[in-house]
Amino acid sequence: MGGPAGTGSRHELGSRGQAGFAERSPVVRVRDRERLAREIEHHRQIAGQAELIWNWDSPAGRRRAERRATLLVERARLGPGRLALELGCGTAVFLERVARSGARILGLDLSPELLAGARQRLAGVPNVRLARGNAEQMPCPDAGFDAVYGSSILHHLDLDAALAEVFRVLRPGGRLAFAEPNILNPQVAVMFHLGLTKKYFGVSPDEMAFSRFRAVRALRRAGFADVAVQPFDFLHPSTPAPWIDRVVRLGESLERIPLLREMAGSLLISGVKA
Repeated sequence: MGGPAGTGSRHELGSRGQAGFAERSPVVRVRDRERLAREIEHHRQIAGQAELIWNWDSPAGRRRAERRATLLVERARLGPGRLALELGCGTAVFLERVARSGARILGLDLSPELLAGARQRLAGVPNVRLARGNAEQMPCPDAGFDAVYGSSILHHLDLDAALAEVFRVLRPGGRLAFAEPNILNPQVAVMFHLGLTKKYFGVSPDEMAFSRFRAVRALRRAGFADVAVQPFDFLHPSTPAPWIDRVVRLGESLERIPLLREMAGSLLISGVKA
């Protein structure tokens, strides 16, 4: 998630470049402060059951998370010697998996309650640090990271503001990789557009999924090159365990079919800071 401006102290990730927090005091508009406050309150309320609400806890949910983490590592080209920033790290469902790449990672989130869960999950993981900060106005230095990535975070944010910040904190040649819900998926569209289903699915008041077409335009406005936005993932988190392998194979076939693939559940977003 990101966090309110002014939160977070200096935070070092290690010797390579000493990428840490810079002292920044950006002006936050009243409307943005109110939106951030709603996000903080929403995640405070769901923190105790966040992974259940987000559907990462079921057998199919865990399978989806493993694939998503693998794709993020590949698109961000993460590995030993790389320094990365995860936006909206939450309870570290993906941070824990991506850390296996050997990259050194700073996880940033808005919610102190979610970060508390992340600290528990990551106890003993040496290549990860956590901090609270605003993803739209990051307390991080310019050109400090080799990669910035995240899962289901950009649709919580002002997309243009967040991508401008990602561009700022990336080194030249640095990579962006995100996985986001696809608004062209029928269930996602219902979840985000109907008030009653928003509460049922744990959708916060201000988040809104987007299409790959909007994502491409926003990435190009922000200055990214080699922009790619790929619909993927037809595996529903409620798929019974005995069916998962068959549904995965079917989904991978659907991902290759024009038009049908546009209705996949997620978008895989990548780009390079030229």
